[in-house]
Amino acid sequence: MARDKTSADFFAPVRRLLVGVLVLALLSVFAVWRVDSPRVERFRITVIDRVLPGFDWVMTPIHGIASLIVDFQSYQRLAAQNQDLRRELQQMKAWREAALQLEQENAKLLDLNNVRLDPKLTFVTGVVITDSGSPFRQSVLLNVGARDGITDGWPTMDGIGLVGRIAGVGRETSRVLLLTDTSSRIPITILPSGQRAILSGDSTLNPLIEFLEDRAVVRPGDRVVSSGDGGVFPADLLVGQVALGTDNRLRVRLAADYQRLEFLRVLRAQPHEVINDPGRLLTPEPEFYGPAALNPGALPDPDAADG
Repeated sequence: MARDKTSADFFAPVRRLLVGVLVLALLSVFAVWRVDSPRVERFRITVIDRVLPGFDWVMTPIHGIASLIVDFQSYQRLAAQNQDLRRELQQMKAWREAALQLEQENAKLLDLNNVRLDPKLTFVTGVVITDSGSPFRQSVLLNVGARDGITDGWPTMDGIGLVGRIAGVGRETSRVLLLTDTSSRIPITILPSGQRAILSGDSTLNPLIEFLEDRAVVRPGDRVVSSGDGGVFPADLLVGQVALGTDNRLRVRLAADYQRLEFLRVLRAQPHEVINDPGRLLTPEPEFYGPAALNPGALPDPDAADG
């Protein structure tokens, strides 16, 4: 305890002395620096010339630290600009994707407008809203239905070829049974040979050609169109091209792009005229020829008239 008290008594006057000397030195420097006299000015310049060159080693780390601070601030600005550019790039990617989708939709609609069909056929264009198919049943749903006048059995096409037929109509939607479905059977004509056959779906993208009249005259690459037989579909609708399968059976490479079914054209197929009484076409009407046409004995004898 006594030793601690002695140390405190010794350091207290020394501390006060040092503080006083420091204050006096600062006041002296301030006074010298503020005195406006040529002699004092020369003294100040001499002191600066002697002292400042020796402080370069002190200023070097200070300048380095200042440079680091400036570089860090610049890095922060660059990082912020990079984040802004990333956000803008993401937005531009989204706009680019939207533009590509619009371009594809526009191209498909233009394809629909460029398809040449029978002028007697009118159509309704619908959007494919979902794929309701399965491994055993392949179909899609359209956003057009009974309110748009859709009827069961009408054919559907994309921008190029036949896709299927309407098989189920709701008020606002309808189901399209695709040509690839196992229950799909349509009559076709193979050109240029004119061979008739049946296109049968088998759950693949290349349906089978069955009941062909003469296979020898059919070649891969021949054009396949609907025949119109039975009134199932209108005639001359493009279906695809003949192809030879890996099983050595004739198939059809469909013209429609089944991987990108977005818009479908539903053709308003007019019903065929049904003849219920074909006998009228074979038997002449009696009023055109009179009773003598039905009774040859009633006709006058030309020889008797001459006599």
